[in-house]
Amino acid sequence: MGLLDTILGRSKPVRPDLDQLFGLPAAAITLQAGAGFMPTGIGSVCFASVEGGAFARIQEDIRELLDADTGRGGVPVEFGQDAYGYTWLLARHAADDTASLVNDLHAVNTLLQEAGFGPQLLCSLIGFRDAAGERALALVYLYKRGTFYPFAPLPGASEKRDNALELQVKALLADDLRMEGDLSRWFPVWGAPGLGGSKR
Repeated sequence: MGLLDTILGRSKPVRPDLDQLFGLPAAAITLQAGAGFMPTGIGSVCFASVEGGAFARIQEDIRELLDADTGRGGVPVEFGQDAYGYTWLLARHAADDTASLVNDLHAVNTLLQEAGFGPQLLCSLIGFRDAAGERALALVYLYKRGTFYPFAPLPGASEKRDNALELQVKALLADDLRMEGDLSRWFPVWGAPGLGGSKR
């Protein structure tokens, strides 16, 4: 960073630390022991779609990369779009194999980043649910911040969050993950793939 940047208060953007994702398996154990939420084996990556052949090729590369992993018990990766036009990639593993799920999410983020699509990456998440299957929870990784936050929709409510549970999880996981301290960045991810698991 140059002197002019310092004087004007500008700072270089922090390069995302994707290795933060590897803290999730330990966090999953802490979350289960401390709050009774178990991993669902479902995770997703959200990114802004970009038109063009290069981006389409990257999506195919991602599909091939993750589909090749089906021999370990996974299922082919799924792509979808939400109501806001963002693309979601959904990956599945056995509920007790958080490490393999995290490896998939890390690989997708890395592939997109190395292909020059880092600015399009928004977040990744892995889903959890309580023992009764009635309450869903996600741990959301903010790509551009390198931090995590919990997102807990209230069961049966229309777009309402369990703020008390989110703050409880933040405190519980403070030693496992780099938690996002700015609560205004705890964006809701209503209907995100990977957040399911509640009984209907």
